[in-house]
Amino acid sequence: MGKHTNRATLAGLIIALGIIYGDIGTSPLYVFNAIITDRAITENLIIGSLSCIIWTLTLQTTVKYVVLVLRADNKGEGGIFALYALVRRRRKWLVIPAMIGGAALLADGMITPPITITSAVEGLQKVPVFHNINHYIIYIVIAIVSLFFFLQQFGTASIGKFFGPIMTVWFSMLAIFGAVHVFDDLSIMRAFNPYYAIKLLSHNPGALWILGAVFLCTTGAEALYSDLGHCGRENIRISWIFVKTCLLFNYLGQGASLLKNHLDIPAGPHDSINPFYDLMPDWFIIPGVIIATAAAIIASQAMISGSFTLIGEAIRLNLWPRLKIRYPSEEKGQLFIPFLNTILFCGCLGVVLYFQTSSRMEAAYGLAIIVTMLMTTILFANYLVNHRVKAVWIYTFLIGYMLIEGVYLSALLLKFTHGGYFTVIIGGGMFMIMYIWFRSRKIKNRYVEFVRLEDYLPMIQELSNDPSVSKYATHLIYLTSANNPKEIEHKIIYSILNRKPKRADIYWFVHVDTLDNPYTCEYEVQTIIPNEVIRVEFRLGFRVEPRINIMFRKVVEDMVINKEVNITSRYESLQRNNIAGDFQFIVMEKFLSMDNELPFWETLIMRGYFWIKEISLSEERGFGLDASYVTVEKFPLIVAPLTNLNLKRIYND
Repeated sequence: MGKHTNRATLAGLIIALGIIYGDIGTSPLYVFNAIITDRAITENLIIGSLSCIIWTLTLQTTVKYVVLVLRADNKGEGGIFALYALVRRRRKWLVIPAMIGGAALLADGMITPPITITSAVEGLQKVPVFHNINHYIIYIVIAIVSLFFFLQQFGTASIGKFFGPIMTVWFSMLAIFGAVHVFDDLSIMRAFNPYYAIKLLSHNPGALWILGAVFLCTTGAEALYSDLGHCGRENIRISWIFVKTCLLFNYLGQGASLLKNHLDIPAGPHDSINPFYDLMPDWFIIPGVIIATAAAIIASQAMISGSFTLIGEAIRLNLWPRLKIRYPSEEKGQLFIPFLNTILFCGCLGVVLYFQTSSRMEAAYGLAIIVTMLMTTILFANYLVNHRVKAVWIYTFLIGYMLIEGVYLSALLLKFTHGGYFTVIIGGGMFMIMYIWFRSRKIKNRYVEFVRLEDYLPMIQELSNDPSVSKYATHLIYLTSANNPKEIEHKIIYSILNRKPKRADIYWFVHVDTLDNPYTCEYEVQTIIPNEVIRVEFRLGFRVEPRINIMFRKVVEDMVINKEVNITSRYESLQRNNIAGDFQFIVMEKFLSMDNELPFWETLIMRGYFWIKEISLSEERGFGLDASYVTVEKFPLIVAPLTNLNLKRIYND
């Protein structure tokens, strides 16, 4: 799908089913199971909780995401970082909810695959021959998860085309079995009346705990917005009608089946009851498990791919350290981050081994997503302000959803000691990495010294023409962070003139600017001194990989064609044969100087920054530079020079 596609097509609808509905589409596997666990199965519980499910899907997924948030279209792209890019210039503090939301989504990426796959495989317990398989389910899940993460490196270009048809079969199966069992007890239709939801929540002492289980039905709602660029707004909106209908039929069928077959069962373990698989005839259990497992794998794939995209965006927005990114196929937006894949794999294995069953995993699930939803609410409210929506509507949206999601947050926090701490620890760790990376950049920028380039041009020109200094390179290229083309970092001038004079025929200063538009890829050239000093500014969207080596080569080729620069070597023998001169990049690599006097908190941040930097991608690899054309030059980072040095000279008589 093109990044600006908002027109609905049949192919687009099928693709949408395969990409974005895996998480929310597999929720019937475990939602009702979480609701009835350790509770007496009563009519009030079933109809009331089902009413909560219906109105949660309506208010959270349909109204908030499908109707409202999908309007925040960043040149065809969606997701929390795309939304942040639209509003970041309004308030500086908005980076905090963006980082919290992004960190929470990454934490969710560690819990979604285990719970969906485990819930699917547990259906084998309903087959008599596999009745005692519960001890082996964990090994089956580990095998599936291991194979799943191993295959990530190859991309999904070849098998991705099957995702849509498989999920179509899955949703059709949900609808058919659910619709058949609705007739088990037609009184279940009362659940459409919100009165029963209110009655359950107001008269049940464990209402918040039930609400925490109910919330699991909408955990994939954030994916609707995140995958806006892959599917298009109208494809999402139209396909959601089909998806929601299938989900409601299945939930209604599960509720009716429970009312007919398990009513008035007292509180306690309900190991023999599986509301989802109880809808299936015995002969269909094994095919149902296979289809459910396939759907769970697709849901996991969508979550992992979304995590890769999320980190890719964070890197471009300077919210995450640079990591090695691979592109397994030519498919738009498909990327693979080996380091992140390993981290997510270890996290998923940890979840499976620690919690072991889907019922225990449910306690850890949902908390991360509600945090992301709250952050999306804050950012979207600011988006509405930017678009001059009337204040009454903005406050209605903000207050309304902060209250709704605040209640869900309270409910899910009750599960903190039962497993919610897992997502808090993981999400908190991810947030700290983002915060340290972002904050350290702000600390560094406070002390970066810029000088006027024109003041040093005569000296640079004189050095370039000085035959007594051995030539360092024909073309010398520096990466500069100076947004103003009339300025340059003092460290670059020091590198050229003072440290070891670097004589070159042409000095190039390259600046990379990350734009709010996701796919902008353009450049501007400013010739400061013809054939001697040139500045190139790349303007790249936050989803464009900065392959500076390739991009710079293209710029030079265009300038040669336009006769704006002469790249022929200035050595006479080579010039006669029209041989191009050599190109050399200089990368300024910082290290933390001991001569710093920082506050305690900032000292911790800077130490954390350099520790993270050690295990992340180097500057030259992060910018896509060929190592054979790069010289790394280390210099001390003195962000707060020591000023109060109590040193006294003594004299010998």
